Amino acid sequence: MTKVLIKLFVGLLLAIVSVACTDLEENLVGEITEELANEWPGNIDPTPIDVIPGLYSQLRNTGTTNHGGYYTLQEVTSDEMVICAKGGDWYDGGVSIQLHQHTYGPDHPFVFNAMVQTYAVIVEANRVLAEGVLTPREIAEARGVRAYLYWRLLDLYGRVKIITETDTDPPQATRAEVFHFVEHELLGILGIEEITASMDLSDSFLVADGRSAYVMNRYAALGILAKLYLNAEVYIDSAMYDQAALAASYVIDSGVYRLCGPGCSVRNLGRRPAVGADPEVLEGYAAVFAPNNEDNPEHIFSIYYDELTGAGMNFSQMNLHYNSQLTYNLAEQPWNGYATLEEFYNSYDEDDQRKQASFLVGPQLDFSGSALLDYMSDDDDIQLTYTPEINELYPNSLREAGARPAKFSFKQFGRTDMDNDFPIVRLGELYLIRGEAKARQTGDWTQAEADVNILRARAGVAPYNGHLTEEKFLAERGREMFQEAARRTDLIRFGRYNDAWWEKPVSEPYRNIFPIPYWTGEGWTQNPGY
Repeated sequence: MTKVLIKLFVGLLLAIVSVACTDLEENLVGEITEELANEWPGNIDPTPIDVIPGLYSQLRNTGTTNHGGYYTLQEVTSDEMVICAKGGDWYDGGVSIQLHQHTYGPDHPFVFNAMVQTYAVIVEANRVLAEGVLTPREIAEARGVRAYLYWRLLDLYGRVKIITETDTDPPQATRAEVFHFVEHELLGILGIEEITASMDLSDSFLVADGRSAYVMNRYAALGILAKLYLNAEVYIDSAMYDQAALAASYVIDSGVYRLCGPGCSVRNLGRRPAVGADPEVLEGYAAVFAPNNEDNPEHIFSIYYDELTGAGMNFSQMNLHYNSQLTYNLAEQPWNGYATLEEFYNSYDEDDQRKQASFLVGPQLDFSGSALLDYMSDDDDIQLTYTPEINELYPNSLREAGARPAKFSFKQFGRTDMDNDFPIVRLGELYLIRGEAKARQTGDWTQAEADVNILRARAGVAPYNGHLTEEKFLAERGREMFQEAARRTDLIRFGRYNDAWWEKPVSEPYRNIFPIPYWTGEGWTQNPGY
């Protein structure tokens, strides 16, 4: 890819993202109270260690936690979430409906956005590597971040161009070539040739103590390798479950990280003093994703977000009804877009703490505890009530339809950009990876029960005792990983991505890989089926 084309990518990204979203500009109206500013764990500075200027901060611009890019592709094409058309609101030319119904093509703007956003950060990684002034540790970190981004491209598009600091205009690579590039880079920065039970990482320049989840450390690299190997049968038609299990086990057994369970808590920054149902603290699973989740013991590699200095997380705007602004005293009115599919919401046990932490449902109250009213309601009740049921995809979905994703919970006086850090690799997922890898190796899904039951114990639900199946495991993984941009990848691995679900017909297998966008320029071959 030429430098001219790279600049074109970035320029088109800025143009398209500016029109794809309802309103992504910051509005700094209002002030956070002194009480809320001094939340647990005290007056610490959560700013990430940024030894590579700009690179880690640019991860916030890869579409991970906002509308119109990677997150949207991973979630709205799955059985987790949907964006319904509410009259003229959110119809957006039908692009969200195309994702839900798997009718997207090479002209889909979000398919283009995701590629451009990812390559933009790869270009930054290549720039700092090409300068030749980095320390060995910084070189390893930059290569690790770049490998993670190429894993995303591998998963989304299959065949892409492997642009590096030494080759800025390569031919389009095969999916196998991209896979082996990612593997080679991650093994290289770990200082090993392969994943084994007795591997020695002492030759790696990556940080070994896991002191900051904001930098690429050894455990982060192993976690990304575990994701890569878990999906190897999809990517290169060759199973590598043994390697996935070993990589996950190394991190789990290191003792550097622990699940956030009982006693692992943060202040509930979304609490309304007049609403008795609002707890004073968020504990366990809820604390992992809270607005003040920095330094959570479960985070291995996270993207740093801050409403003032690290913008880019817009879940409050994307998910909440317009009038929920009065629940959280938000600086701006939300957009009323994303909702959860009813069947997915109902897949949880009622007493599953993950269900309680992940969704807003039922009658909504304002900050003072009064009923939250929607005078433009399109049903028979003006009190805003989030219903698990959704009446239709389009053209007239009810304004309050659908349980609202709220795992990355909201705080009082929140701005349009949120504070919640977003984990790319966390310990809970590594238990799932190890369990699934063991089950697939043996053909016996009960082999995953030990790891799954650890997570179910934290969620307060009964363990599996000899009756875990492939279908139940997929459902369990969905419950644990909801809203973490993993569901599309999981459904493909389990052979369920092309199934029919609510308002979505059976789709063709070629949809497992997105099309190469029309605007990529010369030297690209389209994926089959498009």
